[in-house]
Amino acid sequence: MTSDFAVLKDRSVLALFAARSTSLLGNAIAPIALAFTVLHLPGGSPTMLGVVLAARLLSQVTFVLLGGAIADRLPKLRVMVGADLAAGLTQGLAAVLVITGHATPWMLAGFAALAGAATALFEPASRSAMPLLVSGDDLQSANSLLKLSMRGGGILGAALGGVLVSTIGAGNTMVVPAATFTLSALLLLGVKVAHQPPPSDAPTLIRQIREGWQEFTAKQWIWVMVSQLAYVNVLLAGSFYVLGPVMADRSLGGAGAWSVVLIAQALGFIVGSVVAIKFRPRRPVRAAALLTMGFPLSVLLMAAEAPLAAIAGATFLAGIVIDVYEVLLDTALQKNVPPHALSRVMSYESLGSFALVPLGMAGAGPVADAVGVQTALYGAAALIMVAGPAVLLLRSVRTVTDVPESEAGHEAGAEAAEKSKA
Repeated sequence: MTSDFAVLKDRSVLALFAARSTSLLGNAIAPIALAFTVLHLPGGSPTMLGVVLAARLLSQVTFVLLGGAIADRLPKLRVMVGADLAAGLTQGLAAVLVITGHATPWMLAGFAALAGAATALFEPASRSAMPLLVSGDDLQSANSLLKLSMRGGGILGAALGGVLVSTIGAGNTMVVPAATFTLSALLLLGVKVAHQPPPSDAPTLIRQIREGWQEFTAKQWIWVMVSQLAYVNVLLAGSFYVLGPVMADRSLGGAGAWSVVLIAQALGFIVGSVVAIKFRPRRPVRAAALLTMGFPLSVLLMAAEAPLAAIAGATFLAGIVIDVYEVLLDTALQKNVPPHALSRVMSYESLGSFALVPLGMAGAGPVADAVGVQTALYGAAALIMVAGPAVLLLRSVRTVTDVPESEAGHEAGAEAAEKSKA
């Protein structure tokens, strides 16, 4: 095995890291600037803000499968560059309208939808780009380091967004993401790919999407793990992100306490990316399934009305677990899905994992009203924790190794040949 940090010697890998981090920086700043812009426009309101944010999410969910098909038809880096430039242009035009006083909430909803479409184009290509630069044992290290750099960009953006809005105003702050997306596109031009996977020979994008579904469902462990993640995300979104602030307001001291919890989570994400560099289980999918049992640690302690320090500590640990899980699953997919179909499989994974999250957020309040907040939290935590052992009942989940299936078959054949000679 080569050094865990050997990938950092590759200029193309570094350029990809820088581009993704810069893009995430803009993605973290944009919603903060957008929120305060909408609220201060004529006709702006919390309801209208919800419409604007929903427009982006709905567009992203609608177009993500198309984004995967395009990324498997065209060179992935070119798709990423085009998506970043589109996002930068969209953000820039919205900023100009706001600064000149011509923007309306409905206009911003339209721009948010365009930004969501750009993200849908970017994500499948970006999540399948790393195997073009790195292979073998270096792939997990590269994914871990990429996750680390992206987390850093996201955290910096969240902190910087609030500072910029309070100092230069929300409208002026909207210019910053436009610049970061454009810079990300320029950085991606410095990524050199030695070889491209053969493009799909499907005659239409619709046919490509259908073929992507066939690849997604061909291996049982893939669709089972995505189904598990969809189930877990629905419960976690409602319990942690909706009911968590409710418990913070009731028993922890309010917004300041909730900020401490979110900071602990962010630190956990960063540490998790570092842990994932070294944590290399022989059966990564089995390990990932079990790791989901740690996702609701903070939810359990919030239900028990534990002290803030204990909840923050549990959230920190959950952040570590979540990041390690993401690296293990992404690496397993990259190693076991054919390169020509990887973007489409990643698009189905993204759609399956997050399309139902709004339902979890919308349903959390009514459930809590019916059974009580603490009971709802205990119930969500219990339902999440049983998901890991449940999927391990399937042999296909338990037996995926860290060796790509094609290589595993080659090794098995070689071993059999050696035994026959003996």
